[in-house]
Amino acid sequence: MYEIEVKILDINREEVERRLLSLGAKKVFDGEVHALYFDSADHSIRDKKDTLRLRRTGEKTALTFKKHVENPDFKVREEKEVEVSDFGIMQSMLESMGFSVWLEMKKNRTTYAIEGLHFEFDKYHGQYEFIPEFLEIEAADAEQIYKYVELLGLMKEDCKPWDALQVAEYYAAAG
Repeated sequence: MYEIEVKILDINREEVERRLLSLGAKKVFDGEVHALYFDSADHSIRDKKDTLRLRRTGEKTALTFKKHVENPDFKVREEKEVEVSDFGIMQSMLESMGFSVWLEMKKNRTTYAIEGLHFEFDKYHGQYEFIPEFLEIEAADAEQIYKYVELLGLMKEDCKPWDALQVAEYYAAAG
């Protein structure tokens, strides 16, 4: 499965949520997300811009591998994901296989869904709490993203193809 996403910074959450609800979006998640990012000792995963992530979203835990797909306008990844029953045991297994955590991120996330798209309001805490809340839009195709960007009263030019670390770099430089 391919995921296509953008991030939109400096949003008015109340206004965006109001518009999402008026379009028929449903809230499908509101809670904490805890993610650990793994790499091998030779950094071969990050060197290819790929991702190996263990993430707990509420009560659900998933192990995900994301293969980077080059695209200047969107963050695109070929994603393979499997649900696992225990976050701690899976972390221990990955570490036993020689992978180590290179990044840990925690955030509060509120997710709305409509027509197969996800609209996620993310607010990081811990070492990344300096990042203001932003909106991430994820879909199976780019046209759907742009359709909803317009319906929400946002602009295509505000869509960033960034990952979380690029968002952090942007705000750290602005800070």
